[in-house]
Amino acid sequence: MSALTIVLALFAALSNASASVLQRRAATDEAPGGSGIRQAARWLARVLRRPSWLAGAALLGLSTVLQAAALAVGSLSLVQPLMASELLFTLAVGSVVFRSRPDWRTWLAFAALAVGLSLFLGAASPSEGRPTAEPRLWLLVGPAVLALVAVFTAASRLVRGAPRAGLLGLAAAVSFAGTAALLKEVMGRLGQGVPAVLASWPPYATLVVGTLGFLLLQSAFRAGSLTASQPALTLGDALTSVVLGWVLFQEYIGLGVRVLPEAIGVALIGAGSVGLARATAADGGWDSPPDDGPHDGPCPAP
Repeated sequence: MSALTIVLALFAALSNASASVLQRRAATDEAPGGSGIRQAARWLARVLRRPSWLAGAALLGLSTVLQAAALAVGSLSLVQPLMASELLFTLAVGSVVFRSRPDWRTWLAFAALAVGLSLFLGAASPSEGRPTAEPRLWLLVGPAVLALVAVFTAASRLVRGAPRAGLLGLAAAVSFAGTAALLKEVMGRLGQGVPAVLASWPPYATLVVGTLGFLLLQSAFRAGSLTASQPALTLGDALTSVVLGWVLFQEYIGLGVRVLPEAIGVALIGAGSVGLARATAADGGWDSPPDDGPHDGPCPAP
Protein backbone atom coordinates (compact mmCIF):
# COMPACT_ATOMS: atom_id res chain seq x y z
CA MET A 1 0.00 0.00 0.00
CA SER A 2 1.35 3.42 -0.97
CA ALA A 3 1.65 5.91 1.89
CA LEU A 4 0.80 8.73 -0.53
CA THR A 5 -2.39 6.94 -1.60
CA ILE A 6 -3.44 6.49 2.03
CA VAL A 7 -2.78 10.14 2.96
CA LEU A 8 -4.62 11.49 -0.08
CA ALA A 9 -7.60 9.18 0.52
CA LEU A 10 -7.81 10.12 4.21
CA PHE A 11 -7.78 13.84 3.44
CA ALA A 12 -10.44 13.24 0.79
CA ALA A 13 -12.52 11.44 3.45
CA LEU A 14 -12.14 14.32 5.90
CA SER A 15 -13.17 16.84 3.25
CA ASN A 16 -16.13 14.69 2.20
CA ALA A 17 -17.29 14.21 5.80
CA SER A 18 -17.12 17.95 6.45
CA ALA A 19 -19.13 18.58 3.28
CA SER A 20 -21.80 16.10 4.37
CA VAL A 21 -22.14 17.70 7.80
CA LEU A 22 -22.38 21.24 6.41
CA GLN A 23 -24.93 20.27 3.79
CA ARG A 24 -26.94 18.32 6.35
CA ARG A 25 -26.88 21.49 8.49
CA ALA A 26 -28.30 23.45 5.56
CA ALA A 27 -30.98 20.78 5.09
CA THR A 28 -32.06 20.87 8.74
CA ASP A 29 -32.28 24.67 8.64
CA GLU A 30 -34.95 24.45 5.92
CA ALA A 31 -38.62 23.62 6.40
CA PRO A 32 -39.33 20.19 4.83
CA GLY A 33 -42.13 21.42 2.55
CA GLY A 34 -44.23 18.91 0.61
CA SER A 35 -43.34 15.56 -0.92
CA GLY A 36 -44.02 16.38 -4.59
CA ILE A 37 -41.43 17.10 -7.26
CA ARG A 38 -42.21 20.84 -7.35
CA GLN A 39 -41.95 21.15 -3.56
CA ALA A 40 -38.68 19.20 -3.56
CA ALA A 41 -37.29 21.48 -6.30
CA ARG A 42 -38.25 24.59 -4.32
CA TRP A 43 -36.71 23.12 -1.16
CA LEU A 44 -33.47 22.36 -3.02
CA ALA A 45 -33.39 25.86 -4.55
CA ARG A 46 -33.60 27.41 -1.06
CA VAL A 47 -30.95 25.09 0.37
CA LEU A 48 -28.53 25.89 -2.47
CA ARG A 49 -28.44 29.53 -1.32
CA ARG A 50 -27.34 28.78 2.23
CA PRO A 51 -23.69 29.55 3.13
CA SER A 52 -23.24 26.21 4.90
CA TRP A 53 -24.41 24.36 1.79
CA LEU A 54 -22.08 26.39 -0.44
CA ALA A 55 -19.15 25.68 1.90
CA GLY A 56 -20.05 22.00 1.74
CA ALA A 57 -20.09 22.15 -2.07
CA ALA A 58 -16.59 23.68 -2.07
CA LEU A 59 -15.35 20.88 0.19
CA LEU A 60 -16.94 18.30 -2.12
CA GLY A 61 -14.92 19.81 -4.95
CA LEU A 62 -11.73 19.57 -2.89
CA SER A 63 -12.57 15.99 -2.00
CA THR A 64 -12.96 15.14 -5.69
CA VAL A 65 -9.52 16.55 -6.49
CA LEU A 66 -7.92 14.61 -3.62
CA GLN A 67 -9.78 11.46 -4.61
CA ALA A 68 -8.66 11.77 -8.23
CA ALA A 69 -5.05 12.20 -7.09
CA ALA A 70 -5.34 9.11 -4.88
CA LEU A 71 -6.86 7.06 -7.72
CA ALA A 72 -4.04 8.16 -10.01
CA VAL A 73 -1.45 6.54 -7.71
CA GLY A 74 -3.49 3.74 -6.11
CA SER A 75 -6.19 1.15 -6.77
CA LEU A 76 -9.94 1.76 -6.68
CA SER A 77 -10.32 -1.13 -4.19
CA LEU A 78 -7.96 0.63 -1.77
CA VAL A 79 -8.89 4.29 -2.19
CA GLN A 80 -12.66 4.03 -1.85
CA PRO A 81 -12.70 1.73 1.20
CA LEU A 82 -10.12 3.95 2.91
CA MET A 83 -12.69 6.70 2.69
CA ALA A 84 -14.77 4.71 5.19
CA SER A 85 -12.86 6.78 7.75
CA GLU A 86 -15.36 9.43 6.68
CA LEU A 87 -17.72 7.81 9.20
CA LEU A 88 -15.61 8.83 12.18
CA PHE A 89 -14.75 12.20 10.64
CA THR A 90 -18.49 12.79 10.24
CA LEU A 91 -19.05 12.16 13.94
CA ALA A 92 -16.18 14.41 14.97
CA VAL A 93 -17.05 17.29 12.66
CA GLY A 94 -20.78 16.89 13.22
CA SER A 95 -20.38 17.05 16.98
CA VAL A 96 -18.70 20.45 16.59
CA VAL A 97 -21.13 21.86 14.01
CA PHE A 98 -24.29 20.71 15.79
CA ARG A 99 -22.87 21.15 19.31
CA SER A 100 -24.33 17.80 20.27
CA ARG A 101 -22.64 14.47 20.84
CA PRO A 102 -24.01 11.15 19.56
CA ASP A 103 -24.74 8.63 22.30
CA TRP A 104 -22.24 5.89 23.06
CA ARG A 105 -24.19 3.29 21.09
CA THR A 106 -23.90 5.38 17.93
CA TRP A 107 -20.15 5.85 18.45
CA LEU A 108 -19.77 2.11 19.04
CA ALA A 109 -21.79 1.22 15.95
CA PHE A 110 -19.81 3.60 13.75
CA ALA A 111 -16.55 2.28 15.20
CA ALA A 112 -17.58 -1.32 14.52
CA LEU A 113 -18.42 -0.43 10.94
CA ALA A 114 -15.13 1.36 10.36
CA VAL A 115 -12.96 -1.22 12.14
CA GLY A 116 -14.73 -4.08 10.39
CA LEU A 117 -14.16 -2.58 6.98
CA SER A 118 -10.54 -1.75 7.81
CA LEU A 119 -9.94 -5.33 9.00
CA PHE A 120 -11.52 -6.74 5.88
CA LEU A 121 -9.44 -4.57 3.56
CA GLY A 122 -6.25 -5.10 5.55
CA ALA A 123 -6.66 -8.86 5.15
CA ALA A 124 -7.93 -8.64 1.56
CA SER A 125 -5.02 -6.37 0.51
CA PRO A 126 -6.37 -5.45 -2.96
CA SER A 127 -3.83 -5.61 -5.78
CA GLU A 128 -2.99 -2.63 -7.99
CA GLY A 129 -4.68 -4.01 -11.12
CA ARG A 130 -4.91 -2.28 -14.50
CA PRO A 131 -4.94 1.52 -14.95
CA THR A 132 -7.87 1.30 -17.40
CA ALA A 133 -10.65 -1.18 -18.14
CA GLU A 134 -11.52 -2.97 -21.36
CA PRO A 135 -14.35 -1.21 -23.28
CA ARG A 136 -16.47 -4.38 -23.37
CA LEU A 137 -16.49 -4.49 -19.58
CA TRP A 138 -17.86 -0.97 -19.38
CA LEU A 139 -20.71 -2.02 -21.68
CA LEU A 140 -21.67 -4.68 -19.12
CA VAL A 141 -20.95 -2.81 -15.88
CA GLY A 142 -22.51 0.54 -16.83
CA PRO A 143 -26.10 -0.71 -17.26
CA ALA A 144 -25.76 -2.94 -14.17
CA VAL A 145 -24.74 0.02 -12.00
CA LEU A 146 -27.59 2.18 -13.28
CA ALA A 147 -30.09 -0.66 -12.75
CA LEU A 148 -28.94 -1.08 -9.13
CA VAL A 149 -29.33 2.66 -8.52
CA ALA A 150 -32.83 2.51 -9.99
CA VAL A 151 -33.80 -0.40 -7.71
CA PHE A 152 -32.63 1.35 -4.53
CA THR A 153 -34.30 4.61 -5.57
CA ALA A 154 -37.60 2.87 -6.35
CA ALA A 155 -37.50 0.98 -3.05
CA SER A 156 -36.94 4.25 -1.14
CA ARG A 157 -40.30 5.54 -2.33
CA LEU A 158 -42.05 2.75 -0.43
CA VAL A 159 -40.73 3.78 3.01
CA ARG A 160 -40.11 6.92 5.08
CA GLY A 161 -37.66 8.24 7.65
CA ALA A 162 -34.42 6.36 8.37
CA PRO A 163 -35.09 3.45 5.95
CA ARG A 164 -35.70 5.89 3.12
CA ALA A 165 -32.54 7.83 3.93
CA GLY A 166 -30.60 4.57 4.04
CA LEU A 167 -31.88 3.36 0.67
CA LEU A 168 -31.19 6.73 -0.94
CA GLY A 169 -27.75 6.61 0.67
CA LEU A 170 -27.18 3.22 -0.97
CA ALA A 171 -28.32 4.56 -4.34
CA ALA A 172 -25.94 7.50 -3.95
CA ALA A 173 -23.19 5.08 -2.85
CA VAL A 174 -23.48 2.96 -5.99
CA SER A 175 -23.51 6.14 -8.09
CA PHE A 176 -20.38 7.47 -6.37
CA ALA A 177 -18.63 4.10 -6.71
CA GLY A 178 -19.40 4.21 -10.43
CA THR A 179 -18.16 7.79 -10.53
CA ALA A 180 -14.90 6.77 -8.83
CA ALA A 181 -14.41 3.93 -11.31
CA LEU A 182 -14.97 6.32 -14.20
CA LEU A 183 -12.62 8.85 -12.60
CA LYS A 184 -9.94 6.18 -12.35
CA GLU A 185 -10.49 5.41 -16.03
CA VAL A 186 -9.98 9.11 -16.82
CA MET A 187 -6.80 9.29 -14.73
CA GLY A 188 -5.51 6.10 -16.37
CA ARG A 189 -5.94 7.65 -19.81
CA LEU A 190 -4.04 10.85 -19.01
CA GLY A 191 -0.91 9.30 -20.50
CA GLN A 192 -2.59 9.63 -23.90
CA GLY A 193 -2.71 13.40 -23.46
CA VAL A 194 -5.42 15.76 -22.27
CA PRO A 195 -6.92 16.37 -25.77
CA ALA A 196 -7.33 12.63 -26.30
CA VAL A 197 -8.98 12.24 -22.90
CA LEU A 198 -11.39 15.12 -23.56
CA ALA A 199 -12.29 13.56 -26.91
CA SER A 200 -13.29 10.28 -25.22
CA TRP A 201 -16.47 9.37 -23.31
CA PRO A 202 -15.23 8.73 -19.69
CA PRO A 203 -14.98 12.40 -18.54
CA TYR A 204 -18.56 13.11 -19.58
CA ALA A 205 -19.89 9.85 -18.15
CA THR A 206 -18.12 10.76 -14.91
CA LEU A 207 -19.92 14.11 -14.85
CA VAL A 208 -23.34 12.54 -15.52
CA VAL A 209 -23.04 9.73 -12.95
CA GLY A 210 -21.47 12.09 -10.42
CA THR A 211 -24.37 14.52 -10.83
CA LEU A 212 -26.82 11.65 -10.32
CA GLY A 213 -25.01 10.68 -7.12
CA PHE A 214 -25.06 14.30 -5.95
CA LEU A 215 -28.84 14.58 -6.43
CA LEU A 216 -29.43 11.28 -4.64
CA LEU A 217 -27.20 12.46 -1.79
CA GLN A 218 -29.26 15.64 -1.37
CA SER A 219 -32.42 13.51 -1.30
CA ALA A 220 -30.87 11.30 1.38
CA PHE A 221 -30.07 14.38 3.51
CA ARG A 222 -33.66 15.55 3.10
CA ALA A 223 -35.12 12.15 3.96
CA GLY A 224 -33.48 11.62 7.35
CA SER A 225 -30.57 11.69 9.76
CA LEU A 226 -26.92 11.30 8.83
CA THR A 227 -26.81 8.26 11.10
CA ALA A 228 -29.19 6.58 8.66
CA SER A 229 -27.73 7.77 5.35
CA GLN A 230 -24.01 8.11 6.04
CA PRO A 231 -23.17 4.46 6.86
CA ALA A 232 -25.10 3.28 3.81
CA LEU A 233 -23.39 5.93 1.71
CA THR A 234 -19.83 5.34 2.89
CA LEU A 235 -19.86 1.56 3.26
CA GLY A 236 -21.97 1.01 0.15
CA ASP A 237 -19.48 3.10 -1.82
CA ALA A 238 -16.52 1.14 -0.42
CA LEU A 239 -17.93 -2.34 -0.99
CA THR A 240 -19.28 -1.52 -4.45
CA SER A 241 -15.87 -0.11 -5.36
CA VAL A 242 -14.17 -3.38 -4.35
CA VAL A 243 -16.47 -5.23 -6.74
CA LEU A 244 -15.96 -2.70 -9.54
CA GLY A 245 -12.19 -2.79 -8.99
CA TRP A 246 -12.23 -6.57 -9.38
CA VAL A 247 -14.51 -6.63 -12.43
CA LEU A 248 -13.13 -3.63 -14.32
CA PHE A 249 -9.50 -3.25 -13.30
CA GLN A 250 -8.54 -6.79 -12.19
CA GLU A 251 -7.84 -5.68 -8.62
CA TYR A 252 -7.87 -9.01 -6.81
CA ILE A 253 -8.27 -9.59 -3.07
CA GLY A 254 -6.50 -12.20 -0.96
CA LEU A 255 -8.24 -15.48 -0.15
CA GLY A 256 -7.02 -18.67 1.53
CA VAL A 257 -5.95 -18.08 5.14
CA ARG A 258 -7.03 -14.46 4.83
CA VAL A 259 -10.68 -15.51 4.63
CA LEU A 260 -10.94 -15.72 8.45
CA PRO A 261 -9.99 -12.09 9.22
CA GLU A 262 -12.03 -11.01 6.21
CA ALA A 263 -15.03 -12.86 7.66
CA ILE A 264 -14.46 -11.23 11.07
CA GLY A 265 -14.37 -7.85 9.36
CA VAL A 266 -17.66 -8.57 7.58
CA ALA A 267 -19.18 -9.72 10.90
CA LEU A 268 -18.15 -6.45 12.54
CA ILE A 269 -19.71 -4.53 9.68
CA GLY A 270 -22.94 -6.46 10.20
CA ALA A 271 -22.88 -5.92 13.97
CA GLY A 272 -22.24 -2.23 13.50
CA SER A 273 -25.15 -1.96 11.08
CA VAL A 274 -27.52 -3.66 13.54
CA GLY A 275 -26.25 -1.51 16.41
CA LEU A 276 -26.70 1.64 14.40
CA ALA A 277 -30.27 0.70 13.49
CA ARG A 278 -31.08 0.27 17.20
CA ALA A 279 -29.29 3.40 18.36
CA THR A 280 -31.46 6.18 19.71
CA ALA A 281 -29.57 8.70 17.62
CA ALA A 282 -30.71 6.99 14.44
CA ASP A 283 -34.08 8.70 14.95
CA GLY A 284 -32.53 12.16 14.61
CA GLY A 285 -31.01 14.06 17.51
CA TRP A 286 -27.33 14.75 17.28
CA ASP A 287 -27.23 16.04 13.69
CA SER A 288 -30.00 18.59 14.21
CA PRO A 289 -29.08 22.20 15.00
CA PRO A 290 -29.57 23.31 18.63
CA ASP A 291 -32.72 25.31 19.31
CA ASP A 292 -30.74 28.32 20.41
CA GLY A 293 -27.94 27.94 17.87
CA PRO A 294 -27.23 30.29 15.01
CA HIS A 295 -28.72 29.60 11.61
CA ASP A 296 -27.55 30.63 8.17
CA GLY A 297 -30.55 32.85 7.77
CA PRO A 298 -34.30 33.07 8.16
CA CYS A 299 -36.23 29.96 7.32
CA PRO A 300 -38.64 30.72 4.47
CA ALA A 301 -42.19 29.56 4.80
CA PRO A 302 -42.88 26.38 2.82
